[in-house]
Amino acid sequence: MNQQLVIYTDGASRGNPGRGGYGLILMWGKIRKELSAGYRMTTNNRMELLAVIVALEALTKEGLSVLIYTDSQYIVNAVEKGWLWNWVKTGFKDKKNRDLWERFIPLFRKHRIKFHWVKGHASNPENNRCDQLATAAADGGPWLEDTGYEANV
Repeated sequence: MNQQLVIYTDGASRGNPGRGGYGLILMWGKIRKELSAGYRMTTNNRMELLAVIVALEALTKEGLSVLIYTDSQYIVNAVEKGWLWNWVKTGFKDKKNRDLWERFIPLFRKHRIKFHWVKGHASNPENNRCDQLATAAADGGPWLEDTGYEANV
């Protein structure tokens, strides 16, 4: 089975920090699934990263070829340029979102993942849909608690 799973993700924050949300789309052949959730107090980077994490946590098989489209240079650069692995070596000294990165790493290791950056709020319909999902979740309530953020402020 050489089919590739395609994931689009986006995060939003109304204020930074403020209410936030994520939206994601999972596409496997003709199958399409959209997920989103909102949080009462968080940051944009946390929602961007949480969207990726939730997408990977939704997968029921390991060893998949996964292409993740995101408009977050924070995520793309952290993984593709190897920053994340340096943060791990230094115990995430002076780095934010350690709780989410530590949740991401074992998920990342289960698959063959490649990130692709897309310009946000541009002409990519799937990225735009993720933005709609994320902002609707940030605005809609009821909101979840981002315990990893709120516990540290």
